[in-house]
Amino acid sequence: MKSYQKLTTAQPAACRVEEEGAAPMPSSHGKLAPWWVGSGLLVAAVLLSTITVWVLRQVSGGWLGPTPPPKCLLVPESHRFDCYPERHVVVTQELCESRGCCFIQSPPLAEGKQGVPWCFYPPDFPSYTLESLNQTALGMVGLLVRREKAYYPRDIEKLRLDVEFETDTRLHIKITDAANPRYEVPLDVPRVMKRAENPIYSLNFSWDPFGVLLQRKATGTVLLNTTVAPLIFADQFLQISTSLPSKFLYGLGEHRGSLLHSLDWNTLTLWARDVPPTESLNLYGAHPFYLLIEEGGNAHGVFLLNSNAMEVALQPAPGLTWRTIGGVLDFYIFLGPNPNMVIQQYQQVIGFPAMPPIWALGFHLCRWGYGSSNETWQTVRAMRNYQIPQDGQWNDIDYMDGYRDFTVDSQKFASLPSLVEDLHKHGQHYVMILDPGISSTSPQGSYWPFDEGLRRGLFLNTTQGKPLIGQVWPGFTAFADFSNPGTHQWWLENLQHFHAHVPFDGLWIDMNEPSNFMDGSEAGCPPGEFDNPPYTPAVLGDSLSAKTVCASARQKVSVHYNLHNLYGLMEAKATASALIKIRGKRPFVISRSTFPSQGRYSGHWLGDNRSQWKDMSYSIPGLLSFSLFGIPLVGADICGFSGSTSEELCTRWMQLGAFYPFARNHNTQNEKAQEPAVFSPAARTAMKDVLLTRYSLLPFLYTLFHRAHLQGDTVARPLFFEFPWDVATWELDRQFLWGRSLLVTPVLEPGVDSVTGYVPQGTWYDFYTGSSVNSSGEMLKMSAPLEHLNLHIWEGSILPTQKPGTTTELTRGNPLRLIVALSSHATAWGDLFWDDGESLDTFEKGNYSYVVFNVTENIFTSTVLHASTEATKVTVGTLSIFGVQKPPSKVLLNGREKPFSYLDNQVLTVSDLGMSLSQGFSLQWL
Repeated sequence: MKSYQKLTTAQPAACRVEEEGAAPMPSSHGKLAPWWVGSGLLVAAVLLSTITVWVLRQVSGGWLGPTPPPKCLLVPESHRFDCYPERHVVVTQELCESRGCCFIQSPPLAEGKQGVPWCFYPPDFPSYTLESLNQTALGMVGLLVRREKAYYPRDIEKLRLDVEFETDTRLHIKITDAANPRYEVPLDVPRVMKRAENPIYSLNFSWDPFGVLLQRKATGTVLLNTTVAPLIFADQFLQISTSLPSKFLYGLGEHRGSLLHSLDWNTLTLWARDVPPTESLNLYGAHPFYLLIEEGGNAHGVFLLNSNAMEVALQPAPGLTWRTIGGVLDFYIFLGPNPNMVIQQYQQVIGFPAMPPIWALGFHLCRWGYGSSNETWQTVRAMRNYQIPQDGQWNDIDYMDGYRDFTVDSQKFASLPSLVEDLHKHGQHYVMILDPGISSTSPQGSYWPFDEGLRRGLFLNTTQGKPLIGQVWPGFTAFADFSNPGTHQWWLENLQHFHAHVPFDGLWIDMNEPSNFMDGSEAGCPPGEFDNPPYTPAVLGDSLSAKTVCASARQKVSVHYNLHNLYGLMEAKATASALIKIRGKRPFVISRSTFPSQGRYSGHWLGDNRSQWKDMSYSIPGLLSFSLFGIPLVGADICGFSGSTSEELCTRWMQLGAFYPFARNHNTQNEKAQEPAVFSPAARTAMKDVLLTRYSLLPFLYTLFHRAHLQGDTVARPLFFEFPWDVATWELDRQFLWGRSLLVTPVLEPGVDSVTGYVPQGTWYDFYTGSSVNSSGEMLKMSAPLEHLNLHIWEGSILPTQKPGTTTELTRGNPLRLIVALSSHATAWGDLFWDDGESLDTFEKGNYSYVVFNVTENIFTSTVLHASTEATKVTVGTLSIFGVQKPPSKVLLNGREKPFSYLDNQVLTVSDLGMSLSQGFSLQWL
């Protein structure tokens, strides 16, 4: 009997071991002992399940149907892997058993709830057999054979298994058709030349049925066990399941919800869709990557490189099932062992994020509904009048003529070029929106973008080879095909023409799922396997073409069925490239739809949220999830996009939003204005103050982005990234860290003047005063009047800050203030990356300064490891040292005595240092 088992860490020897890729004897077929044998808890669960079914049959009057076969009763409820995942189908015993599966009807659930599947795989459901396995230079190659057909059409009889031991912490497993090529994601991934020498994992196989078993050597923890359910590989239905070593699973975007996913029969769908962020729906982007925390605090990640419509089913076993309707099963597994390292290893595959221009990290302001360039200008002037920091002014689609790309409303936005010129004179920047839907209804010869795109054949086509016409803001539109290199050139030429008239600095690409106001096209979608596949994942609208284009649409690289989830990525790539060629500086692009590797080309905002307190709360797990996805430049629309905000909500949201890596206040039309300048003096001052705090932290934030660009560090990160051994941090998503050092605890509820937040073990210092808080790892209540945001610095950190100005340009010329937060051992460390803030590849070309700060034995040292002329333009003015236990008798700067102040809360401050950043120095207190 073929069995799908749960392998426990005590039972790995029951399987044929392929330790570090050693080739097995081809005749050897490992079989696992059934997972329910030898485990008292599981035996008890089986007995309890059997008794429960019998009792329910008695009290239900037999509504549960005939007694299932014993092999079905052996499967505990939490381990029932769904054999009939189709929605909107009442699964009957006849339907279920026609697939060869077990049927046990469960009690009805409340509407909208998912529960234990009625139809699930029996232990002997046929799967693939591993027929052969041979060594290769990088790992091994195997042949998988299925002798009984599965229940989806065109299942593939023979599969090729490729295993590459790429690094000591990264394993690559790929399963595809052994005989015929299939679509694969056109993503640049690293090609290794040498097999890992000392992997921290061991890989085992079950031969019949085929299964992969991956363990962490140091702990024996089983990270993957795909023997728990059958592998299915049909042309348009690919499914593989695994047990999980814990329930602490994150990632799998884009969705709105808590950072930690529920494993209580929860299905997450990945299919890019234009819909206001709503729980349980597939949203704008697709990120088939998860991070999991194991018992004890180790972490690993799994990435399925597949761009087709997909769903991931989670269940309390704990277990996970990948279902996708195309492509191949191309897995990368990252062994960490800590969360930070997992994300770094993931980005080694998908690419590290681009270094943004520093002005991108300033405050941005936008709304749909300014109505005119003069009204936009008045908003900028009001911000300047109150001296509220602002770097970017944006316009939504109302600047266009009839909502058509690359046009300007010549009446309402006639002064737009003058506005942009004025912004540039004040060290500010202009960003405009673009959509990929190109108006198709203008008279021939009157709208170059469509005419030329049509002439060159650059739009998505129908199956008949004609441009697919949908409907977006300008009316009927064609959709640019960004998988075509020719489209990139056409996009560049359009942007060059527009930039000559309105010299924009950055671009906001929206509606790029792509969004369509009709389903499919004006002519609908043709019958066929792409628009009506044998299985459709749980997408909003129950159709792949719901509010987007037909899946059968033809593109240069492949059919839209395969490329849909890549549309935003391909547009971002074209847009970033065009900006570089036009401006010769680092590009700034914000995109709505995203896919893995997007961070190389753009940032992301979390979409069309609402002016509600819960939307503000949900923004934190949203931005933290995108940190996991390698897109650190992320934020939500501050104060909410739709609906009207209140003064209290907007004040609290401005405080939180000032610590989004990408900070933009954005509002819809026909609602109350919500820029800081329109509120009462008290609220306006609170908003201004928190923005000044952000601007003071720009050197620290910019350095975090450098580390993200250089090695894949996160910028905003969950607390468990720094405290993975602290189980209390694993579910926290109402606070977050900047880097390892700065804890942000925002107020997320109305009508309160305090906030309760978790403070991990150690000494934390109030950012504003330097007063210390010693925590044993506990929830602490903090004072939080309306004008106050709680910020704390972790012991052992040094934060480079700067006297803030109203723009990043003004701020960069001001003296630095270094904040030292001493550890219990009186040590601290920090660093600073400094360049001109906008040139391309400054690190790669060596045009930067890098300074390391260190404190040990009452001596602060600033060490310049790399220098450029930019560092000579700024000075270190002040040094504030938190946690100095005793009042010093004297302070020496490079051996010379220097005046200082010392407060009762143990803060030592030395001002007027006047030291050039380009020169190292030391300061000692005695």
